[in-house]
Amino acid sequence: MKKFLAEFKQFIARGNAMDMAVGVIIGGAFTSIVTSLNKDIITPILAIFGGVDFSNLVLKMGSGENAPILCYGSFITAVINFVITAFIIFCLVKGINKVTSFRKHEEVKEVTEKECPYCMSKISIKATRCPHCTSELK
Repeated sequence: MKKFLAEFKQFIARGNAMDMAVGVIIGGAFTSIVTSLNKDIITPILAIFGGVDFSNLVLKMGSGENAPILCYGSFITAVINFVITAFIIFCLVKGINKVTSFRKHEEVKEVTEKECPYCMSKISIKATRCPHCTSELK
């Protein structure tokens, strides 16, 4: 049991678990923004062109007051929310990857050459003697 708890503590303490928790919290907040974007802006615009507000589309299954109602318009709205959310997250990840790749290219440029103080030619940073003028380097 102690080993299990120690493993769990190690899992929680790792950066990946904390990053995931922060991502879930931010994702929850971001979902409400996208839902509002869809409900308050995109759906009314689509209703202008299509003449339909998806959130009001229902199918009454049966007759009578207690007949079940299938709210397929809400499902269509949820699918649109998902597609918009996925697209925005895709754009964010693509942008972050592009910025990260610029940073990686800068880090990769490590110094591999130096200048010989005697003949001023480019030589390997590990050289102890210049291959051009044969001067001994410090």
